[in-house]
Amino acid sequence: MSRHVRIVPAALLALVLGACGGAVHGTPGGSGLRDPYFPGMGNGGYDVGHYGLTLAYDPADRRLTGTAVVTARATKDLSAFDLDLKGLEVAAVAVDGRAARWSRSGQELTVRPSGGLDRGETFSTTVRYSGTPGTITDPDGSKEGWLRTADGALALGEPTGSMTWFPGDHHPSDKATYDIRITVPQGLEAVSNGELRSRTTKGGRTTYAWHTVQPMASYLAVLAIGRYEITRSTLKNGLPVYVAVDPAEARTSREVLAKLPEIMAWAERVFGPYPFSSVGAVVDRPHDAGYALETQTRPVFPGAPDTEILVHELAHQWYGDSVTPKSWRDMWLNEGFATYAEWLWQEGHGGSTAQQTFDALYRGDYYDDPADDAAIWAFPPARPSGAAQISESPVYERGAMVLHKIRQTVGDDAFYGIVRGWAATHRHGNADTTDFTDYVEKTAPGNDFRALWRDWLYGQGKPERP
Repeated sequence: MSRHVRIVPAALLALVLGACGGAVHGTPGGSGLRDPYFPGMGNGGYDVGHYGLTLAYDPADRRLTGTAVVTARATKDLSAFDLDLKGLEVAAVAVDGRAARWSRSGQELTVRPSGGLDRGETFSTTVRYSGTPGTITDPDGSKEGWLRTADGALALGEPTGSMTWFPGDHHPSDKATYDIRITVPQGLEAVSNGELRSRTTKGGRTTYAWHTVQPMASYLAVLAIGRYEITRSTLKNGLPVYVAVDPAEARTSREVLAKLPEIMAWAERVFGPYPFSSVGAVVDRPHDAGYALETQTRPVFPGAPDTEILVHELAHQWYGDSVTPKSWRDMWLNEGFATYAEWLWQEGHGGSTAQQTFDALYRGDYYDDPADDAAIWAFPPARPSGAAQISESPVYERGAMVLHKIRQTVGDDAFYGIVRGWAATHRHGNADTTDFTDYVEKTAPGNDFRALWRDWLYGQGKPERP
């Protein structure tokens, strides 16, 4: 659907443009940021600072209605700009309160503000939309986007699914703060990121207002609607904890979720101060998503997690959520760190040492299936073969092996300084692999990392020496 301007005589057109404050200036922002694996995601010409989402959803008719207010700063003179929005019907678009022309093409919602926008100008785009949100099948075959559940819905966004339920600049390089208000039938919970500011019930419907004050990439936004058992508590350091568990998973989840305070205390000792203002978890039924995801402040689990998976997703709050990759090519900076966090937890809690895990992976007898051991060497962690491979073993296990090689090279004291310093230096920002290697070399002078980067981070196949 699109809006069209009726052709008018030149003289009348000049009067119209004059009334609007002059001719449109600038150039279009452009669609897509040319990400190596998802080139159509994200948009050029602006930087989002805040998303204000007002939503309503009823599982009975599967219909979502929403108003999104996207506040951004123009990074160039703009005659038009794009937002990513897949499916859903757009009813109206306004920029700074004035109706704007718009058009749709695939996932692109192109907005043409009256008079254009100046570089450096902060502007707010309001989009009213509705419809049945869709599900995306990723290149690796997994499902994301708006996932229907037995009693509601689960919205997950890695890598592209967030565009199925709100318009935005859906690339990890553009982080923003969020306010999400969601109204659902009374009796259902609606869980999102950050802190719950209010919960009000009127006329058989309940509205939840969630606030995320620290910057967040859109793929880390979560919305879980359904019947949950809610537990609220506070860690010893005063950090609020909000946990939502599907009643069917409550008994089997109780023991491992009770370890969350212990894991958080350990993680802060290893990784440094926790970067967000709340923490928690969402435990849904196993078939609702089929995978765990590090959604910011409130990771999601498909059924009761084991301790290592809980450690993994909580470690992501530092590595992936606070320090977010500049592009999807840098996924190993998320998954390598979170996988190595599992190794460190095991090492400190009566399990295998990180060295023993590294050695077993290198020998090829870590997994029961030899094919799983061989898969580690399919491609280098910093250069996945394609979009379907960004969540495969080389990114996780071989990525963790890179970190262990750094530890072997510099020693424990320097290594833990690197781990904590990396999280602190890029706190709430974005970074890529070159940023990381430069940081390591600067932080640990006197060490030669060239062979390590060449063979373990970028090299094809299994390095000759462990």
